[in-house]
Amino acid sequence: MASWQMHGVAAFTRLAYQRKFRTEEAGRAVLRRPKGRSAPPRALTRRFDVTVSDTHGFPVYEITSRDPGTRPVVVYLHGGAYTSEIVGQHWSLIAQIAARTGCDVHVPIYGLAPQHDGLTALDFTTKLVTALPGPCYLAGDSAGAGLALLTTQACPGQVAGLTLLAPWLDLSMSNPGIAAIEPHDPWLARPGLRPIAAAWTGGLDLTDPRLSPLHGDLSNLPPLQILVGTRDITLADCRTLRDRLPPGTPLTYHEQPGALHVYPLLPVPEAIPARRAILTHIRTTMST
Repeated sequence: MASWQMHGVAAFTRLAYQRKFRTEEAGRAVLRRPKGRSAPPRALTRRFDVTVSDTHGFPVYEITSRDPGTRPVVVYLHGGAYTSEIVGQHWSLIAQIAARTGCDVHVPIYGLAPQHDGLTALDFTTKLVTALPGPCYLAGDSAGAGLALLTTQACPGQVAGLTLLAPWLDLSMSNPGIAAIEPHDPWLARPGLRPIAAAWTGGLDLTDPRLSPLHGDLSNLPPLQILVGTRDITLADCRTLRDRLPPGTPLTYHEQPGALHVYPLLPVPEAIPARRAILTHIRTTMST
């Protein structure tokens, strides 16, 4: 059963955010909205060494420990339906990963729709991952989780592990299972997401495997962790991904009853064990 805090966040989210996705025109309005800043908050820069580079055409923030020595790398790809910038909730989880896993965290600020498209983002993230000195760990939420899986598929052998929080796996959103979940999701709705998905494709088919990883190669994936709530329209495709994985794929899969989209980022009790599980998966994977 969901906590009372989860119910409260659901009520607030329905009032504050679902209108952004209720209709196609609302989705187009989201696309037209000016982008905000992407720099990390001062609380993070006071705690860690933070540098920024644009070697591959877009900014990459590197959050590193002040302790000497070489550390493995986690690459975190933020969500936001491929049109909204990174926000404080993302930076909070990033800081926790940097503090508690023994890893540095690289945060690529990929270009967003409608100014940029999915193939441009994938080219950026694959260049970043392949340029690292060794295999990295990829993590992401929502759209960023979809991009994390796409990057893993494009860089075989370069990704040691993968955490996906409510990933956007199929831009077509054609899974028949979505219809039963959508009325209970207080945040996301397909009408508003459709123009955003169309803008992100750059004219390609919504099911192109370079844009929708559910239609890509699912063989030889590294240890994979998926966390999703049951009041989240991404749940249907998460279940499909789970069921399509080849036998023997190392998978840690968790559905949180009553939880909303990207619930590990939300101020709810259910986020605490979820974040603990994420940190454990990263530490375990990168120490083997």
